[in-house]
Amino acid sequence: MFDGGTLDEFLVTSYEQLASRAKVDSFLPLLAERFARQRLDALTRVKTQDQAHTPAVLFLCVHNAGRSQMALGWFNHLAGNRAIAWSGGSEPGAEINRSAVEAMREVGIDITAEYPKPWTDEIVQGADVVVTMGCGDTCPYFPGKRYEDWELDDPAGQDVAAVRPIRDDIERRVRELLATLGVRTI
Repeated sequence: MFDGGTLDEFLVTSYEQLASRAKVDSFLPLLAERFARQRLDALTRVKTQDQAHTPAVLFLCVHNAGRSQMALGWFNHLAGNRAIAWSGGSEPGAEINRSAVEAMREVGIDITAEYPKPWTDEIVQGADVVVTMGCGDTCPYFPGKRYEDWELDDPAGQDVAAVRPIRDDIERRVRELLATLGVRTI
């Protein structure tokens, strides 16, 4: 569907967006390839009007390090391959919140393979639902998209005990969202 120039452009811009915030660049090419693939998958959905087939959700928060990553973890765990989810941030952090990682690990969900990344126009356009979590006016708005704003405490700087109630609230909300999308959960 895409020519070599488009593929190169997406790979380069994905690399540049991640490199600007990277603390360690050892795995940056691999992460850039994964991010470019997500962006191209979203663009494919837009170009082929595939939105009617598999529901897609984008979880957004400021740093894409805590709330949106936990939501993505719950979504992928509960929906399996019956739906698609992405996450992003308006000002992506350097790494995922360690307390969020530990809180999710406690319920058997590993989010360590994820990484903070920015939202992009094609991912927003490819989503059926955009869930915002505290990013306010910096979150993107595209007319015709379904938006939900989840008011959740920010786990930044919190210990695991403080993150557990946030994690559990996110699980409840993700389950409700999947039900409204008609996606069977595990």
